[in-house]
Amino acid sequence: MERITSPESANLGKLCESLAANAQHAGDQWPEAQLAMCGDAGVYEWFLPTEFGGQAWSEADIVKGYLRLSASCLTTTFVITQRMGACKRIAASSNRTLAETLLPDLMSGKTFATVGISHLTTSRRHLAKPVLQASEVEGGFLLDGFSPWVTGATAADMLVLGASLDDGREVLLAADAKSNGVQIEPPPRLVALTGSQTGQVRLNQVFVPDERVIDGPIANVMQGSRGAMSGGLQTSTLAVGVASAALDFLRTEAEKRTDLQEPAQQFAIEYQKLEFDLLQAASGIESCSSQDLRTRANSLVLRLSQAALTAAKGAGFVEGHPAGRWCREALFFLVWSCPQPVLNANLCQLASMAT
Repeated sequence: MERITSPESANLGKLCESLAANAQHAGDQWPEAQLAMCGDAGVYEWFLPTEFGGQAWSEADIVKGYLRLSASCLTTTFVITQRMGACKRIAASSNRTLAETLLPDLMSGKTFATVGISHLTTSRRHLAKPVLQASEVEGGFLLDGFSPWVTGATAADMLVLGASLDDGREVLLAADAKSNGVQIEPPPRLVALTGSQTGQVRLNQVFVPDERVIDGPIANVMQGSRGAMSGGLQTSTLAVGVASAALDFLRTEAEKRTDLQEPAQQFAIEYQKLEFDLLQAASGIESCSSQDLRTRANSLVLRLSQAALTAAKGAGFVEGHPAGRWCREALFFLVWSCPQPVLNANLCQLASMAT
């Protein structure tokens, strides 16, 4: 497949058609073939600077690309977010030797890296003792504990991990996934995206040399590391992408059934407004907060996926129909990197309470 160099590329349409045709399969099993197709098409180049051979797409173009990919196959796209999260943190590191050594194979798809950082952002932050601890030793760090939610660890060559020191500082490191002491637990079956192979990684006295330090040790490494900010528009974008797939289905059904025309039109208006605000935010024009975008995206994908299932009737409740898959996938956005204010807003909406 030819490399995709813009979100308007016809080649992106071809790639998305291939991803959509295999989306159900990818939801259950590791999407190895789909990820290889994305690598061949240059998708991993979108996110990285030209100095490393990347295409350095603008934030708005990345959002457009993610919207297309997630509408086609959320599992594959979610894995890409974790892969590129690792790559972007390596690229943003002041450790240039590390970036120059690792990024060429990561960007081409020859090797695979993923991130284990949720315990430094939203997951397990309420616990008194950090779940993954680092100790400074001669020549590097020793890691002990576990990272609770790591996507694709079973396929990873490298793990970008965040760990806490006893003095409260944190460090971000690129650990070899095959290091002694790394134990990758069998990933659980999930309500959706089981194919992402997301599960727990345990570390027992795992040594990571100084030359594999990405950032730190410093306080709040996720806030202080260039390019290592979590959250942002990415999760909202993927939710909107799934919503767009459900909306397309609803519109198609509405062409044949007059009872669906008005709700399809109302959903379309809401979707267009949300997509516009999302792209505005990606372009640096903030008409609303990222928290508001996430709340609206969660709400819309939940309602639109269920509207698609309603339109599909009994056929949508049969395993393999995309409407049922969209409903399960929509639930993912209630738990993936979801800040407490967004959770509260969504709960209030579910309870029909004013916010």
